[in-house]
Amino acid sequence: MTSARFDMSDVRRLERHLARSIPRIRREARRVVVRGAINVKQDWRANAQASGRKHAGRLYPRTLGYDIAGYGPDIWAATIGPDKGGPQGPLGAILEYGSVHNPPHRDGGRALDAELPRFEAQMELLAQRGLAWWN
Repeated sequence: MTSARFDMSDVRRLERHLARSIPRIRREARRVVVRGAINVKQDWRANAQASGRKHAGRLYPRTLGYDIAGYGPDIWAATIGPDKGGPQGPLGAILEYGSVHNPPHRDGGRALDAELPRFEAQMELLAQRGLAWWN
């Protein structure tokens, strides 16, 4: 049986890099989530305003907003949609998903579809930066 030597210097260098990077990546990840929520909210509003629906008027798009919640240091979530307490806010579910008498409009769904590739690209960049320890 032969004895093998293992050089731990690269492993230690990676450990130091990750220890410095993780707090920065966490902050940047939160910023990506916030930017994504803002983009979805703005696109959703634009979709709702462009629809020209008389029953939703100009008040419904103004009820659209977002909240950001943190679940520990690593998980951020955005809740985006109409404020049910706002004028015409309760119409949100009917406008988005439809009803027996009304087809769905998917204003929010289309906004999410548009944001998803941008969001994924930004999160991928964060992961690449966090793991680029050899530079």
